[in-house]
Amino acid sequence: MSAPGFSRRRFAAAVGGALLAAAVSPTLASAAPSARKSATSPRATADDPYTTAFLTQYNKIKDSANGYFSDEGIPYHCVETLIVEAPDHGHQTTSETFSFWFWLEATYGRVTADWTPFNNAWATAEKYIIPTHTDQPSNGSYNPSSPATYIPEWPDVNKYPSALDSSVSSGQDPLATELNSAYGTPDVYGMHWLLDVDNVYGYGNTPGTGAENGPSASGPSYINSYQRGAQESVWETIPQPTTDLFKYGGTNGYLDLFVKDSSYSQQWKYTNAPDADARAVQAAYWAYRWASAQGNASAISASVAKAAKMGDYLRYSLFDKYFKKIGNCTDPKSCAAGSGRDSEHYLLAWYYAWGGAENGGGWAWRIGDSTAHQGYQNPLAAWALANVPSLTPKSPTAQSDWSTSLQRQLEFYQWLQSAEGAIAGGATNSWNGQYGTPPAGDPTFYGMAYDWQPVYHDPPSNNWFGFQCWSLERVAEYYYVTGNATAKAILAKWVAWASSETTVSATDFRIPATLNWTGQPDTWNASSPSGNSGLHVSVVDYGNDTGVAAAYVKTLTYYAAKSGDTAAADLAKSLLDAMAHFADAKGITTPETRTDYSRFADPVYVPSGWSGKMPNGDPVNSSSTFISIRSWYKQDPDWPKVQAYLNGGSAPTFSYHRFWAQADIAMAYAVYAELIVGAGGGGGTGDTTPPTVPTNLAVSATTDTSVSLTWTASTDDVGVAGYDIYRGGTLAGSAVTTSFTDSGLKASTSYSYTVKAKDAAGNVSAASSAVNATTKAGSGGGTGTVKVQYKNNDSAPTDNQIKPGLRVVNTGSGTLALSTVTLRYWFTGDSGASSYGAWCDYAAVGASNVTQKVVALSSPRSGADHYLEVGFTSGAGSLAAGANSGDIQSRVSKSDWSNFSESDDYSYATNTAYADATKVTAYVNGTLAWGTEP
Repeated sequence: MSAPGFSRRRFAAAVGGALLAAAVSPTLASAAPSARKSATSPRATADDPYTTAFLTQYNKIKDSANGYFSDEGIPYHCVETLIVEAPDHGHQTTSETFSFWFWLEATYGRVTADWTPFNNAWATAEKYIIPTHTDQPSNGSYNPSSPATYIPEWPDVNKYPSALDSSVSSGQDPLATELNSAYGTPDVYGMHWLLDVDNVYGYGNTPGTGAENGPSASGPSYINSYQRGAQESVWETIPQPTTDLFKYGGTNGYLDLFVKDSSYSQQWKYTNAPDADARAVQAAYWAYRWASAQGNASAISASVAKAAKMGDYLRYSLFDKYFKKIGNCTDPKSCAAGSGRDSEHYLLAWYYAWGGAENGGGWAWRIGDSTAHQGYQNPLAAWALANVPSLTPKSPTAQSDWSTSLQRQLEFYQWLQSAEGAIAGGATNSWNGQYGTPPAGDPTFYGMAYDWQPVYHDPPSNNWFGFQCWSLERVAEYYYVTGNATAKAILAKWVAWASSETTVSATDFRIPATLNWTGQPDTWNASSPSGNSGLHVSVVDYGNDTGVAAAYVKTLTYYAAKSGDTAAADLAKSLLDAMAHFADAKGITTPETRTDYSRFADPVYVPSGWSGKMPNGDPVNSSSTFISIRSWYKQDPDWPKVQAYLNGGSAPTFSYHRFWAQADIAMAYAVYAELIVGAGGGGGTGDTTPPTVPTNLAVSATTDTSVSLTWTASTDDVGVAGYDIYRGGTLAGSAVTTSFTDSGLKASTSYSYTVKAKDAAGNVSAASSAVNATTKAGSGGGTGTVKVQYKNNDSAPTDNQIKPGLRVVNTGSGTLALSTVTLRYWFTGDSGASSYGAWCDYAAVGASNVTQKVVALSSPRSGADHYLEVGFTSGAGSLAAGANSGDIQSRVSKSDWSNFSESDDYSYATNTAYADATKVTAYVNGTLAWGTEP
């Protein structure tokens, strides 16, 4: 049996030095910013040349005669078929392409108020690129305590197949159980990265069938690629089916090309591209914001909920590949298996993957990824998943995961920013994919080793300027939405560098194409980030790639709109106007000379003695080349250009219309129209309207140390981002919902409260009417330096488990060692067995640092004849004044698994969000310090 524990994918190999195109009559050269409708206008119209340019480009993409979509309505990676880069055929598609489609249709919804295309894009994704249950049938057999069997990666393809190694331990997957509970299914909701839209390869892994239908199948087919280490380029891959039923390839299908095992089982496997799923969330955020401004939020609410669900599963990319502990992993066997969050690096890694046995049989696996690339980070998506209620995932720990991820991503950019301003490659928790020892002196980020070319080396993964623009554009959006000072500082340095390397004329432009890196960053110090004086970037060559230029324009535009940097706005305009000179009937593009197409004849490594066949009959053996296992390429209308080159002629030139690039060009015009032209050309945020004032502020509960408040939600022309709660004139805290508990107060003391609403652009409402509250007198039950907050993690009070969520808050003025604290949750055992089991399913301080036991009372009390006692080891650490322990997910059952009846239990409550709980008691050094015992 083979359960592959590795998988790879990549996008956008660099193509440097695009040639000049013949000029096309410009449409924008004389267009200048002018005062137009506010960017927050409910419905924009084509009343400026840049909105007109967006609609013109959009209509070219949607014109069926131009060939961007298949008969099923699936967007192709490229209109042209002969193209080899990340996908190795133009009429494959990627999750990247889908994510740009979502984004394009969101922009169209803003301009036209028509949201049908946006919803249609999501429906198409669910039908074709998000695997259904039929396509991933054995997830019910997945064991979160044993996610996958370790398989080392190797730097060279000739080291494959790689042997399974069960002697290396994997950690625990903390997500599966809560995802199952949240969505009622063991299936993973994420996009598989690669789809053979016209079934050119002929595997016939038709979405929704779970089958291998062969070359005669019409329509799209799932496909896999990239399985063999960092040096495996697109020219060295052996594409394989996602559902391998051994119909093609060799005796064991394609499995034994990659994994060495004693026997092989028919199986399925999928790989997710986290940057694409994060971009889908990003697009959904803008759709929600724009539709809300139009009063159309309900029109897209179902699609936005799908994006939130996708963001829930996207958290697999935040974890180490085999769920090992993060930091200083330099040997696969001594690197400890993780539990809870100690295997979470909180960065968007290169992939996550999942698979299992065919025919529902017996086993399934999941992996994260140990390596994070700067080009994949998305702080805007992390912020939205953590702060926008409509995009908050259902799982109880998702919001906190994304909140932590947001901060970690911003630190990642700071750590990787070169002295000049460009962002270097990334970091890994598993050097060479083997948890190996990094080079001596290699700097670290939270114990993860610096890697200037993370994930793949042919070509080096961070040498493409496009990754700079894609990534920094997300930082710019986050800065535009929140005004975050760290994001602004990163952008200011990057924009200054990129601008200095850019030249624009009336009819052409030159931007960086290929980058070179020297030196390295300093080891990360969160309290004192360095300027990385030893880390440098230089530009190897320049080009005029219009897709990259579009992402660059959007970065400049969002930054200029928020910061007021007129030079950045002017450069964005100049680039847009120059790009217009490269318009053709299908879009805006420049010719590319493809010297890399000499590699069509490159050998593809196949182990000696292995032989098989592709679905069309092409032999696969140790003599195979890229073209020999893709003989169908010789029927492509553009093949004679390549053959002439292989015969000794000049390198061929192509004008490609990649979907992502053409969509981004359209959006660049729309963003400039919205934020610069629509805002009067002077920068600014565009949104200047504050939310309405919160109403009906009321006191919902008081204790001797806390006051709980509720109020009626505000409204906003774009969307309410949250609320600030003031105690007198002092900010007491913030909330994203319409309730808040102010803690750490004095007993028998009066307080006055007001609430202000705020939107994403930073506009703040006037204060609500004040409400007064008086805390209760000391109860005598202990008012020491801690309090306990509780939430109910189980909505069924009569099932066979009790699942309290607990949180310890230090309400004192000094540091509190958690090892001195114990908690008691009081309950009745009812009938059934008298012995109990207790588990900690998750704890922010580490489940291994939490102790639990069930104690029987010698004399039953009202609502309790037992209590669950929760304690902490020294490894749990200490809480600073005002800090809390984070989530602790406890679980209790009887040894015979008989049912409880919790409704009359002393500590039981029905709240599903954390709130102060005086019926869950806390003790410091054995002395009651919080709550009242029954």
